[in-house]
Amino acid sequence: MQTSSVNSSGQQNQRNSWYAWLICLIASLFFFYEFLQLNIFDPITQDLAADFHIGPKRLGYLASMYFYGNFLMVIPAGMLLDRFSTKLLILLALLLCTASIIVFGVTDSYLVAAISRLIEGMGAGFCFLSCIRLASRWFSANRLAFVTGVVVTMAMLGGMVAQTPMALLTDAVGWRNAMLTNGFLGVFIILLILFVVKDRPKEDLAEATEEHDHLKKLGVFQSLLFVVKNKYNWLGGLYTTLMNLPIFIIGALWGMLYLQQIHGLGRQEASYVTSMLFIGVVFGSPAFGWFSDFIHSRKIPMLIGAVTSLVVILIWMYTPTLSMTQLMVLSFLLGFFTSSQVVSYPAIAELNPIELTGSATSIISLTIMFSGVVVQPLTGWLIQLHGDKVMDSGMPVYLKQDYMLALMIIPVSFVISFIVACFMKETGCRSEYDHLP
Repeated sequence: MQTSSVNSSGQQNQRNSWYAWLICLIASLFFFYEFLQLNIFDPITQDLAADFHIGPKRLGYLASMYFYGNFLMVIPAGMLLDRFSTKLLILLALLLCTASIIVFGVTDSYLVAAISRLIEGMGAGFCFLSCIRLASRWFSANRLAFVTGVVVTMAMLGGMVAQTPMALLTDAVGWRNAMLTNGFLGVFIILLILFVVKDRPKEDLAEATEEHDHLKKLGVFQSLLFVVKNKYNWLGGLYTTLMNLPIFIIGALWGMLYLQQIHGLGRQEASYVTSMLFIGVVFGSPAFGWFSDFIHSRKIPMLIGAVTSLVVILIWMYTPTLSMTQLMVLSFLLGFFTSSQVVSYPAIAELNPIELTGSATSIISLTIMFSGVVVQPLTGWLIQLHGDKVMDSGMPVYLKQDYMLALMIIPVSFVISFIVACFMKETGCRSEYDHLP
């Protein structure tokens, strides 16, 4: 790992240093925490259905409120991050999320729970964009894909905590006390970020003033128009969204229920399988990031990821019988290969002026969250479309063909993602802009 050096003015250069890694890792705990919230419904699905007296459709709507909130805030979040202190915005957003989680854990009202989930999502609109903003300031362009992979790895650790650890905690103390514990974790992360994270290296303070002046001259509307008119922002966002769908469908909501009802696994056993999806992403994200930087290509890893992910999901869906070990291996491979989505973020950062990194990458978050708004209720509707309505612990039991109808969304998305990657512009791991033209 590169240590701090001294620049031509005699000032210590903090970019690419151990201190840069410390700041980005601590900041990525925000992403870790929000990904925990995104996926936390999976192990408590049956508890929520029983407590709120709801079926899959209304459960899908409750889960999707997170995406509605995120969808509403992600563009404003990107523009705010381009103009104001990243650290301050992280702290405000995380405080909002933590308070909402505690409210969710104590309410008996479906409406209040839905509003709390919506507010969680609004705060989460800042999580990944803030990490990318910090990474683009603390690391050089030829390291950005690997750093992005590490940041995503932190998020996947949050997804893992939402599986087996959350299932064990829920079994031990109940889902409401588990949610309150979750809220206290948020308070701890707020304190860490407060005392460690800084917006940018000391040597870049003059550049901060220059960036602010550029943005002030361009104006909010023209900045947004510049980002929206760049077709590669939308292509990168679409690719990432399509490759991310297994997380939303299998990891965040229906995976454990599918494994319990179709493969006969217990809740903890099912959580082991879904956890492997996130473990796959933990290893795959830095691997794809490193590979992209190493071969100086963004496009090739994206194409490879789409093809290999398609092969894995087809084996998962159409192999007649699968043991728990085989399910765990396939889940790991699915997470690993869909990690190619991390390459989209540095690609988009390189295809936009540095002043607009937050706004540009917010396009990815916008498309991802829109997919969550649509896909989670849609899969709930597809699952119960021909269901027999047999009840077990307050939750309807469905057949394999009911789940298969919903899961078909995933292989279709991988085919489309391959086509989208073909149209992405290759940057060669070099920034197309220095500053706004």
